[in-house]
Parts: sequence; structure tokens; C-alpha cells
Amino acid sequence: MDLFRKCMEPVEKCLRDAKMDKSTVHDVVLVANSLSIATTGRISYYELLQATDALSESNLIGFGSFGSVYKGILSSGTAIAVKVFNLKLEASFKSFDTECEVLRSIRHRNLVKVITSCSNLDFKALVLEYMPNGSLEKCLYSHNYFLDILQRLSIIIDVACALEYLHHGCSLPVIHCDLKPSNVLLDADMVAHLSDFGISKLICEDESDLYTKTLATTGYIAPEYGLYGFVSTKCDVYSYGIMVMETFTRRKPNDEMFEGDLSLKQWVSNSLPEAVINVVDANLVAPIDNYLKLDCVATIMKVALDCCVKSPARRTNMKDVVGILQKTRIQLLAC
Repeated sequence: MDLFRKCMEPVEKCLRDAKMDKSTVHDVVLVANSLSIATTGRISYYELLQATDALSESNLIGFGSFGSVYKGILSSGTAIAVKVFNLKLEASFKSFDTECEVLRSIRHRNLVKVITSCSNLDFKALVLEYMPNGSLEKCLYSHNYFLDILQRLSIIIDVACALEYLHHGCSLPVIHCDLKPSNVLLDADMVAHLSDFGISKLICEDESDLYTKTLATTGYIAPEYGLYGFVSTKCDVYSYGIMVMETFTRRKPNDEMFEGDLSLKQWVSNSLPEAVINVVDANLVAPIDNYLKLDCVATIMKVALDCCVKSPARRTNMKDVVGILQKTRIQLLAC
């Protein structure tokens, strides 16, 4: 409860300054700007604390570079995820503003849904739709979960659809900049939603080149991003290719087996087309019981490699990726 009282201090100061009684605290809404795309309406600072049991550690469901995510239950019974930014980090302020700016202008079934934002001098948070099946990373590496071939293919198609929308369907293209399995969240129906836009970039009409000093996660970064800080939609395409390979091999790009000249990309490339079975996740080997399924997996890996070529100009665009993978899913369903 100490944390609860500490978090309530700004509210109580606000009440004192306004000469309000504490009994009216539930009417004080500290929402800076509503990003609502749901019907839940505005949520007060006090309601967030109540929903998360004052940001109890028992409700902690994830954390990242700029803050932590808590599960909460509103008084209506609706489950939410509350992303609380660590304001001790100066970069958190920019990350919060970036997410608000980006998420205010985009909407797609495969992007995480933002209910609202909550902001005051001492507290900044985003209220998100809760994803009961956690992240793709958790499902890949936890012994309590198993994703079959079709589930994995459906998830990477969902992510491809999200990127196609961000790159080609928005008035101002959006570069996610940090695509990886932990930023792909799964709802109750195992539909994937891309999340965490804290270091994203909007491409304005007068911008041909974008540079950043903020680096994403090692292993997923395109060469031009890591070496020169140059970012474009093609950087997302590269990260997507790495993530697809990881999804079907269950090997992280920074796995200890990859050293010297051997990388995840090179390992997969060496296996195509005849030996793709040798790099596929061992849990998937038995279900791959005919040549057609094996051909489908080889096609998926070829798409991933086409996303990861060194030259950005030669990388596949997400429209083509979506088309190829959707055809592959139809073939897989026919097996």
C-alpha cells in the first residue's frame, strides 16, 4: 500500500489545490488525451491504481526498456494491460510521446488496441487491450505452449498484414523499428497484434532519409540501421525476416550456436531447399509428414531470406510477402 499512497500523492495535491473533498477523487480524470478506439471511455488515474492493485508486482506481466506492463481488472470486469513508463529514464518521456503520436493515427486488426492514455507530472501510462495468450516469444520458448505449423504461419501472416498497413496503408508511413517476437502479442483466438511503438518513426512527406541514435534489439537490426543509424520501412522488412526464421526454427538470432561467420540467416540459407527439415524446430518435425508440407516450410524460409538480403532496395516489400504467405497457407491447409 506504500506504493499506492505514493502514487496517490499527485491526486491528493490536485484535490487540495482545487479545494475538493477526497470523496470526489473518482471524478478527477488525469487523462492527457484520449486515444480511445474502444467503448470503454476515459479511465482515471485512481481507477488504474484500483485495477492493478496499486501496480502490484503480482500483476506484472512484462517489462521493457522504458517501463513495465501490468494486468488490471476494471470495475466493469474488463481486463486491461497498463504500460507504465519509468520516468527516471529521460528517454521514457520521448517514448511515451512517440507511442501516443503513432497510435493516435493508426488502426488495424493486427495492431495492439489502445484504450486511452493517462498522464500527469509524475505518472505516464498507456491503457491497452489485454492479450491473454501473451507474446509470440513466450509461446515459442515456454514448455507450457506449443504452436503447430498453421498457427505459426497464421501469426507471421498477421504480422505481415500489420506491417503492410504501416508501410503502405497509412497517410504517413510508419517504421516500427523494433520488430521481434516479444513485441507480437496474441489474443484469445491466437490472432497476432503488433505492439510497442516506443521508438517508431513516422515518415513525413518531406523526408527521404531518416536517421536515429536509438538502437533496437541486437540480432534483429538491419545492417544499415546498426552501422549508420539509417532507418526505413526496409529495416522492418529485415527484422520481419529474422523473426520468421526464428518462429520456425525456434532459434534466437543471438543463440550461442551462432558464432564466427555462422548466423541464423546463413544457417537457414545453407539448408535450402533440400535440407530445410534439419533447421526446423524439432517439435515440428514429426507433423511435417509429407513433401508438400516440407515445400511449404521451404517457401516460408525463402520468403524470410528474401526479406533479409543485405541491400535494402532488393528486399521484398510486405505486400508481396502477404500474398506469398497467404497462398502458402492455402497449400498447407490442403495437405
